[in-house]
Amino acid sequence: MIAKREIRVGLIGFGVVGRGVARLLATNGPLYAARIGAPVTLAKVAVRDLTKLRPVTPDPSMLTDDPFSIVNDPTIDIVIEVMGGEEPARSLILAALANGKGVVTANKALLAIHGEEIYAAAEAGNAPLRFEAAVGGVIPIVRTLNGAFAANKIDTVYGIVNGTCNYILSRMAEEGLGFEEILKDAQALGYAEADPTFDVEGIDAAHKMAILAALAFETPVDFNSVHMEGITRVSALDIRTAAQLGYVIKLIGVARRHNDTAVEVRVTPSLVPEWMPIASVNGALNAIEVSGPDIGDNLLVGPGAGQGPTASAVLGDVAVIARTIVDGAPPTPRPMNVPVALRRPLPALPLEKIESRYYLRFDTYDRPGVMAQLTRPLGDHGISIASMMQKEKVGKRADGASVVVVTHWAMESDLRAALAEIEGADILHCPTVVMRIIGDEEDE
Repeated sequence: MIAKREIRVGLIGFGVVGRGVARLLATNGPLYAARIGAPVTLAKVAVRDLTKLRPVTPDPSMLTDDPFSIVNDPTIDIVIEVMGGEEPARSLILAALANGKGVVTANKALLAIHGEEIYAAAEAGNAPLRFEAAVGGVIPIVRTLNGAFAANKIDTVYGIVNGTCNYILSRMAEEGLGFEEILKDAQALGYAEADPTFDVEGIDAAHKMAILAALAFETPVDFNSVHMEGITRVSALDIRTAAQLGYVIKLIGVARRHNDTAVEVRVTPSLVPEWMPIASVNGALNAIEVSGPDIGDNLLVGPGAGQGPTASAVLGDVAVIARTIVDGAPPTPRPMNVPVALRRPLPALPLEKIESRYYLRFDTYDRPGVMAQLTRPLGDHGISIASMMQKEKVGKRADGASVVVVTHWAMESDLRAALAEIEGADILHCPTVVMRIIGDEEDE
């Protein structure tokens, strides 16, 4: 029998995700209530503009343009924050936690930048904080790291954590078209925002990887230390050349623990061997692999964004908190694997100290001696060439060609020194395209 206790929810933000939460509650309300043990009622909704026409309009009596009236309302049990941005979202979440309310947020930028303050506030307020929707959409990666793998040491978390970029790169590979053409189509279809900067420059993925690293490695992560590169310079030529070499190009986020002495967190376009399962994850899907000495490699795949998947992740977190309320159980305020006071700061590993194999594309002038001017600096800095090929002319330029070099393992600092020499020699039309190659560790 469903308990009479009603769980009252306040929703801050009524954009795509907020409307999805309201729709899912209305559509699956009885099923949701049966699984929780009590009905979950959307009691208040905070919006910026009360007069705005919306595709789905809640009962006008529920609407407010004062979000603090939700976090300070003693009748509200759980606050859902899906408004995005740093402020006032940060202040609202801190106030809700201080008032002992459960909080569910999808705000990846906020947690990546202010996470440690918010995690500490949850513990201080003895209030549960959950954020599954901030990282992988419907993929239960936070729950997996906090629960299923709680007894395991995690060495690496990596994968595809931005559906927009994965959609664009997949379409480029399938259709042989350039980045700009596919981006315009993605915007028309709603897969990319009118201003796609956060997605295509790697910022969104970097936010998610910072959160995952902090969770997996029990350490604060300074978002300013996360290296990020986007996909705007990936060309149709790169896609074709990678395929000829047996690779696909993906925007890959990497979080790696280095011998308990440093943490590496980065997001870069990367060449992935075709044999790796993640190489076949296409379209707007996300895929996150978690690896450790006792668990091997575990790949989780699913929609990483969109109204339905994100709303589902939000309400999954609401259900966890609501069940404790219904059962009269103590709240579970610890959002990370270990209490904030026991989290051990680990320094960020500088990019210069990372080792990798590299894909390099040089758009050169077609002049005698150019090949020597490319290869000599690489050799002088100890970078061994695995393969080298000259591709078609650069665009419509009659005086240029693209030269692709694949290296053996090299230190990033050595590569950067070699590229500085090459780019200072006035033989290139534009800066070198650099992509890292992942998945070849077993071959070295």
